[in-house]
Amino acid sequence: MTRGAAQDTLVADFNDLEAVEALFAANPDQIAAVIVEPVPGNMGLIPPLPGFLEGLRRLTTAHGALLIFDEVMSGFRVALGGAQALYGVTPDLTCLGKVIGGGLPIGAYGGRSELLTRVAPEGPVYQAGTNSGNPLSVAAGLATLEALAVPGALDGAIARTRRLARGLEAAGFEAGVPVVTPVVGTMFTPFLHTAVPTRLADVQRGDLPRFKRWFHALRDRGISIPPSQYEAWFTSLAHDDATIDATLEAAGDALRAIA
Repeated sequence: MTRGAAQDTLVADFNDLEAVEALFAANPDQIAAVIVEPVPGNMGLIPPLPGFLEGLRRLTTAHGALLIFDEVMSGFRVALGGAQALYGVTPDLTCLGKVIGGGLPIGAYGGRSELLTRVAPEGPVYQAGTNSGNPLSVAAGLATLEALAVPGALDGAIARTRRLARGLEAAGFEAGVPVVTPVVGTMFTPFLHTAVPTRLADVQRGDLPRFKRWFHALRDRGISIPPSQYEAWFTSLAHDDATIDATLEAAGDALRAIA
């Protein structure tokens, strides 16, 4: 990002609607769009507070700005229709990443027709990408969507995700290590906290050194997890009940080791 682009970017904390309102008030007719991960995964999984996404929709509409959802992580993971379907909030534009390619490199965006007709060849805005329409990525993405669309498939994965999350919290309680695990769909993060974080500052107050020890203790027991407290975890259709059971057993043992 260039210095000029950074200077033209305003930042507000996730889940802080008052901060967004203040930015609109301080910059009348200057904010073109609000870009947000509706379910963030890069500070760990942080669920949106009730009314936050709805508030962003209300504010952007009132001020003539676009609401853009970054669903690179949440797309198809929290619901087949993404976070916008789960929470009933429709953005003006949506960005998706390799989740639509079954993990292979590809990206896409969609939105209101009056915006998309601004893109070439219908409009003056040119857009291109190295893997746009790549047949291998598209085939993998279609196969992934077909698997997720099987009745009960995604619901089963979500249920196993919740069982894993609750099991990690129980294992932490038994080991004397505080663990809270928010879940949205098949996204979750075990935080070594006493309360569920609602913004980045909350995550930063957690026991990050202990999380590092837990990571290594789990790896020593054959379980590979994201190596940072700031990462979301994902379950998939491949994570069956036996996998969940093995993970919980190793996680409990590792938590006792670092207690």
